[in-house]
Amino acid sequence: MGLFPQRFVEDLKQHADIVTVIQDYVSLRKTGATYKGLCPFHGEKTPSFHVNRDKGFFHCFGCGVGGDVFKFLELHEKIGFQEAVKQLAQRFGVPVPELEQSDEQRAGAQERETLLKIHEVAAAWFTEQLASAPAARVRALVADRDVSPATASAVGLGWAPPQRDALKKALLGQGFSQAMLLRAGLVVQRDDGSVIDRFRNRLMIPICRDSGSVIAFGGRALDADQQPKYLNSPETPIYSKGRTLYGLNLSKTAIRQGGFAVLVEGYFDFAQVYQAGVQPVVASCGTALTTQQAQQLRRFTGKVVLSFDPDAAGQAAAAKSCEMLVEEGFEVNVATLPAGEDPDMFVRKHGRDAYSERLRRSQPYLEYMLDRTAAGFDLRTGEGRASFVDAALPILDRIPDRTRQELFVKEVAGRAGVSEDAIWPRAKKAVTSRLHSPSTSQLPGLNQVTKAEKGLIWLLIHQPEQALVALAALAPADLEGLASSSVLDLARKLNDDKKFSPSVLLEQLSMAEAQLVTGIASEGEAHAHDPAECARILTRRRYERERTTIQREIDRLQQQPNGSGPEEVEALLTRKMELIRKIEGLR
Repeated sequence: MGLFPQRFVEDLKQHADIVTVIQDYVSLRKTGATYKGLCPFHGEKTPSFHVNRDKGFFHCFGCGVGGDVFKFLELHEKIGFQEAVKQLAQRFGVPVPELEQSDEQRAGAQERETLLKIHEVAAAWFTEQLASAPAARVRALVADRDVSPATASAVGLGWAPPQRDALKKALLGQGFSQAMLLRAGLVVQRDDGSVIDRFRNRLMIPICRDSGSVIAFGGRALDADQQPKYLNSPETPIYSKGRTLYGLNLSKTAIRQGGFAVLVEGYFDFAQVYQAGVQPVVASCGTALTTQQAQQLRRFTGKVVLSFDPDAAGQAAAAKSCEMLVEEGFEVNVATLPAGEDPDMFVRKHGRDAYSERLRRSQPYLEYMLDRTAAGFDLRTGEGRASFVDAALPILDRIPDRTRQELFVKEVAGRAGVSEDAIWPRAKKAVTSRLHSPSTSQLPGLNQVTKAEKGLIWLLIHQPEQALVALAALAPADLEGLASSSVLDLARKLNDDKKFSPSVLLEQLSMAEAQLVTGIASEGEAHAHDPAECARILTRRRYERERTTIQREIDRLQQQPNGSGPEEVEALLTRKMELIRKIEGLR
């Protein structure tokens, strides 16, 4: 992807007053050094959304969202960085320079544009074929699935005729090259060298970006002996199955307004639920939900109701999705359906109100997971209760906060008929294991960031000169394992490249990192006022961690039955004493 010149981005940020921009969306009132209003990213009655004009950032103390003026537009308008830059430049009358692109980047961008155009033309062609006389049987099959013409039009249903190369001829006639059709995955080359349509005699379902651009297709078999039942586009430069949520282009507004998303598995599950008026719905395209899909959904809501098939495979997928969504910070419920009825069938059989009632009665994920786990054991026997506890404890590893951990342990203890004290020692091992292997996708909470880290981050935004000197004095190893390591490392690299400013730092942070930094920077004063002392503390803690590791190794070697060579233990003891002297020197 091409880049705007950094000088232009910084100049634009100077012109694009963040208070002026945000006041287009939020009523702000000046309170002291900042402006305050109701957060546009979550419902609240008491203002907790703050905008700092001088430092050029916003932060909500309610939901934690934060960033610079570009990130505000990205979040509010659901657009990318480049589009946010263009909108701000237009808003403030700043000329937009050409993107800085290498020849390779220009070629890649042109290829993606061509692929998008090919898919747009193909989708229109498939729709035309569905409306043709030979497709009468296909239209009847769609009607038999209780998909209305309006819904068929909304999701863009089409038909791929049975001819070997009908689509290929149509696209070649539009001026596209055969090489690009192969690149798009809409045609395939056989062993004999012939090139034919990938999709033949199939009901065609366009797969879109959340912006609405068609990027792939799913093809549903029309004959009983036709295999596979569903044939999907391959991955291409514009399509990655694990990064795409089906139907999000239609439902994103309803998801944001409703404050939750209903997650189903298949295309027709989506169509029936959407048609029934439950519009905040998306589908995972039949694949196990991925972290990338969850992060995409997180832009629109923090709550998900899973509505998967009631069979074993569907419930296993629901359990796996529960764990991953919780790790990504979602509030998760699970709606269960009668055996043999997926959302498509249930809605067709029982109607909208019955399905909405199932959603209302959905279980919180912990309750669902425990019910599912308990069903595999006889809790009337001691062995069954013990096995239930063994099976339930790994779930604790996925619970992100202490309050829910305590509620979980209480529920497990109640079902197993044992005291919470009998479970906590083993539960704490699970929690400790989790804390030492954090998910890279997790946003560190402020309580995970040490006082020294907070001090450096606050000073990087408000008094960067001294903070950068202190940061430069740290060794890379000093930052390892810190909750804020990615932020501090980015600040170091920007400073090394002579590109650091608080504005540039905020611009280059990820969404999660921006929330962390703006949360700290929004506090009235620094947690520590001496950046050099903050750096010494971080270095000392690195030495302390190394000393602890060495002591464990010494203990291990000394406990071995045959002992170890005195030279090895002596070397470790020498290093330990060196570390103790360094630690004392930093106190």
